[in-house]
Amino acid sequence: MLIIGEKINTTKKSINAAVEAKDAEAIIKEAKDQLDAGADVIDVNTGTRIKSEVEDMKWLVNTIQSAVDCRLCIDSPNPLAIKAGLELCKQKPIVNSITGEKDRIDAIMPMVKEFGTSVVALTMDEVGMPTTGKDRHRIATKIVEMIADYNIAMDDIYFDALIQPVGSNPDQGIEVLKGIWSIRNSFPEAHIVCGLSNISYGLPERKLLNRTFLPMAMSAGLDSAIMDPTDKKIMTTVLASRAILAQDEYCLNYISSWREGKLEA
Repeated sequence: MLIIGEKINTTKKSINAAVEAKDAEAIIKEAKDQLDAGADVIDVNTGTRIKSEVEDMKWLVNTIQSAVDCRLCIDSPNPLAIKAGLELCKQKPIVNSITGEKDRIDAIMPMVKEFGTSVVALTMDEVGMPTTGKDRHRIATKIVEMIADYNIAMDDIYFDALIQPVGSNPDQGIEVLKGIWSIRNSFPEAHIVCGLSNISYGLPERKLLNRTFLPMAMSAGLDSAIMDPTDKKIMTTVLASRAILAQDEYCLNYISSWREGKLEA
């Protein structure tokens, strides 16, 4: 299970303030805290800072890499900001993201090829957000066909089945699970990622919903998540789920995490 730490995102007031003030110490602490808690990759998102996003992306990537050695997920709707981040990455990054829209693929995939990155593929297209598992599978298949000429290994594709809030879309928990299952069966060498906290948006006790949905998604084929690794209970859920799903031989990671005091029931 690949954990992508979600917290360096300028939608968060504290991060936006740190970027505005160029407070390197605050950003470095956030990155280190996520890695110490179990993140494998750090997401870097400056999407709210439209006027200064390119320069802010450069500053964040340089700041994080000055203190930690890890992969980054360069996350932006702006191709210029993505390119600025990729040019500075020291380890193989993940680009977030392409869609099933030709304009987006044409803007992003040449950079994916040039820099040898992995890429998140959102299962949406010109029609909009998917509503069924079949929609998600159809768009994933469409994306694979559209990017075939770039010769990107399936292992470098992270399909996002696009979780939608169950508070406003009651059937979407079931439909995203169907989408994950069908994408996993059709493209077993690819990865499947999600923005986990989307499932609980607008509802009380969001962390409870997030950690309840996660093992369901993992059992359907999810193998990556953009989430908060500093939430000890949800990281415990990851470890327990991997043990039950035969992803942790003899439960060794689960046992060692228990011995290190990392489990919280």
